[in-house]
Amino acid sequence: MKNSKVKKWAENVVKQEEIDKYLIDGEDFIKDELIWEKIEKNKNPDKEYVREIIQKSLNIERLDPDETAALLNVEDKDLWGEIKEAALKVKRKVYDNRVVLFAPLYISNLCVNNCLYCGFRKDNNEEVRRRLSMDEVKKEAESMIKMGHKRGLVVYGEHPKSDANYIKETIESIYDVKVDTGRKKGTIRRVNINAAPMKIEDLKKLWEVGVGTYQVFQETYHHDTYNKLHPSGPKSNYKWRLYALHRALEAGIDDVAIGALFGLYDWRFEVMGLLYHAIDLEKQFGGIGPHTISFPRLMDAQNAPYVQKTKYKVSDEDFKKLVAVLRLSIPYTGLIVTARERPEMRDEAMMLGCTQTDASTRIGIGAYSEAYKEQEKNRQQFVIDDTRDVDSVIRRFAKMGMISSFCTAGYRCGRTGKKIMDMLTTCQEGKFCKLNAILTFREWLDDFASEETRKIGENLIKKEIKEVENDPYFKENDLLKPFKKYYERIKNGERDIYI
Repeated sequence: MKNSKVKKWAENVVKQEEIDKYLIDGEDFIKDELIWEKIEKNKNPDKEYVREIIQKSLNIERLDPDETAALLNVEDKDLWGEIKEAALKVKRKVYDNRVVLFAPLYISNLCVNNCLYCGFRKDNNEEVRRRLSMDEVKKEAESMIKMGHKRGLVVYGEHPKSDANYIKETIESIYDVKVDTGRKKGTIRRVNINAAPMKIEDLKKLWEVGVGTYQVFQETYHHDTYNKLHPSGPKSNYKWRLYALHRALEAGIDDVAIGALFGLYDWRFEVMGLLYHAIDLEKQFGGIGPHTISFPRLMDAQNAPYVQKTKYKVSDEDFKKLVAVLRLSIPYTGLIVTARERPEMRDEAMMLGCTQTDASTRIGIGAYSEAYKEQEKNRQQFVIDDTRDVDSVIRRFAKMGMISSFCTAGYRCGRTGKKIMDMLTTCQEGKFCKLNAILTFREWLDDFASEETRKIGENLIKKEIKEVENDPYFKENDLLKPFKKYYERIKNGERDIYI
């Protein structure tokens, strides 16, 4: 495609009328000065006030900005210990002790934007540009299924060659792939996407083909920093990106995901920005907040000048703090920690309330099905710190007492949008999460696990089943008998059975 056509396409992406409809008195919901006022106002919070805030979160109530700012300002080490302990309690109360696994699938690095921290940026002439064909997309999906994955997060650069029609076709292609795993044809059961903001008309196309969660990161919520780091392309429009998920919900996509790239600006400000984003979604869409929140840290990327310049890189200790505060601040949401983090840090993040992570991660274009070295910078967006395979990740979680889940049941049973939000805040969804985690873990152990992991996994499953049997909720709600029946059917070779 000629540069002139690409430029013209990029100039016509943003639809101002699809921004204005969500503004309040012509303004967006992020008020930079107000956020800093909240952070300054809540310095040196009283210990008992902090404990009241913690209790509110333990009651699965979303915190307000002042309460969140108070947590961010805690300095007492013992009090931070209480915050971190409460974060894990909240996670277990809402989601039980399961960890959902997925694999990211990068299928196009063509991009019209020029983000100063990204290897995909338009002016990086050393990047090897590529967009996968549908046959190549299917090969990638086949490789992921053979690893045991059931859900993928598909990632696209913003370009006319990877527009909504291309995204729609890739989603259909991935869902069409069936691989013989020895018992039954394996499939990707849930296709989530990380893609550029789109107009409502295009988002409806994705909804029609069964797109899962639609993920758009604001990157930084600080207006001036955002404008400096996004000098050109549709992404230079702060408000177009900020309201991407509002448009998605209006289009019918009922699970949306927010995130910020920590290291672009002050981490405390970004936590507050994520909270305000959740609040505005709830206000404008009848209580539907973000299905998940991501908080990746800035990593090295090829020809990305801002990575070395930034003074906002987040330390390990501050990273753990921001995870814990997010868990308490928005207790109903899923929290995603990724392979950007080294294994030890991912373990710690799980103990602070994270619910999802990736495994066997390869972020180069075509990297699952082709011979590939993960550190080939000219084929990927950034560098990752955890390249362990699925078996190793699952074995580690099992040793920690956490069950790995490949469940996609809620989406296919209609537990999405407002319904799942209500079930999460009343701690009912976690009950279904527990049952379906056991069922999908049983599948994975039988079909993919190494002998070492299977032994550890068997002990964990026994423990989980005993907990189900001893929990009166399952008997009172007529779930125990069907669960045991489904479990036996899976042991006998059936697949994809869920509650």
